[in-house]
Amino acid sequence: MELPYELLIGWRYTRAGRRARRNGFISFISFVSIAGIALGVAALIVVISVMNGFQQEVRQRMLGVLPHIQVLSADGGALGADWPQLQQRIAHAPDVTGVAPFVSGQALLAQGSQLYGVLAWGIVPGDESRVSSLGRHMVAGSLDALRPGSFGVVLGDALARSLGAGVGDQVTMVVPSASLTPAGMIPRLRTLRVVGIFHAGHYEYDSSLALLDLGDAERLFLTAGPTGLRVQTRDADLAPLVAQRLQALLPPADVAQPWTEQNRTWFEAVTIEKRMMFIILAMIVAVAAFNLVSTLVMTVTDKQADIAILRTQGASPRSIMAIFVVQGAVTGFIGVASGLALGLLIAFHVDPIVSFLEWVFHTQFLPASVYLIHRMPSDPRLADIATITTVALVLSLLATLYPSWRAARVQPAAALRYE
Repeated sequence: MELPYELLIGWRYTRAGRRARRNGFISFISFVSIAGIALGVAALIVVISVMNGFQQEVRQRMLGVLPHIQVLSADGGALGADWPQLQQRIAHAPDVTGVAPFVSGQALLAQGSQLYGVLAWGIVPGDESRVSSLGRHMVAGSLDALRPGSFGVVLGDALARSLGAGVGDQVTMVVPSASLTPAGMIPRLRTLRVVGIFHAGHYEYDSSLALLDLGDAERLFLTAGPTGLRVQTRDADLAPLVAQRLQALLPPADVAQPWTEQNRTWFEAVTIEKRMMFIILAMIVAVAAFNLVSTLVMTVTDKQADIAILRTQGASPRSIMAIFVVQGAVTGFIGVASGLALGLLIAFHVDPIVSFLEWVFHTQFLPASVYLIHRMPSDPRLADIATITTVALVLSLLATLYPSWRAARVQPAAALRYE
């Protein structure tokens, strides 16, 4: 099947522009345009993939500690006396895979001169595997060592290092619930024995979370029962829908809060940042794509005699325009394809690349205390890559329209006057 002559000539101009020595400057500008588009597309793919990976990594580690849903009292106090019946009703709800009571409270943890604020959770060790994966992240000791009345505590590894405490050591917990004594109101103190250390991989929890037995936590925080129920669902993405259904089972004073609401600010910030980065980097691709305008304008000027000959042989203005659209589109496609290949290559190997750069420059790009994780994750997604590729191709095509229109307006007589 014979191809349209517009396509053949446009492809020939693309190749000839690179080989002709007298058009070296045009070839250089064309190369710069291709390189700019390629780098812009690669940067977009890498940045969006890293942001996807960062969000996914933090989400996975966060949900390894946090439940998908928390059932809490609206006033922040303990649940009602009928909480065991409520737990049974929730456990039999659709898409619910586990329910466990807990007590939550703020406290201070001290050993020697070290003093740190912590989030204390009272849990039932036997039920913990139903609502979190903390049991699989123990690096020393065991959750089963949290026995009622023993006042043991399980610490995050970063918190344990900060305190200088190991398994078997004793630490002092200071809770805000004050005791009335002849000397006045004084904070409640309790000596606890470290029975385990966990590493969840999420710095916020590794550095600030302390686990106690449920009964011990109730006595420390002076609660008349658990302050909430932790609920695990079949799929974390179903948590908002399941929370809505559970709300109908709860007393008016209780509320079902999915994990998306507990961390709404963080996830909304990441989503907005991702959108803004896409817009900013897309502008870089647009600038590179519109470099094609300069390339094609100079090509049209150089090829005026050819255009005039084609017009005298019967080529229509639309055909002339199509020739240069093909030339610009091929140049844009080469740039987008090169950027796609480069971007995917880096996106799939970003962690070893970053590790190598950290080793070369003797620095750390992702301090765990700031970025919650210590490695550079990457998650290239087909939808994002398709969007980036489409936007870049459309911008490249738009950049060809004006020079191609100028070529179509060339008058044969004027172009051949001095030939």
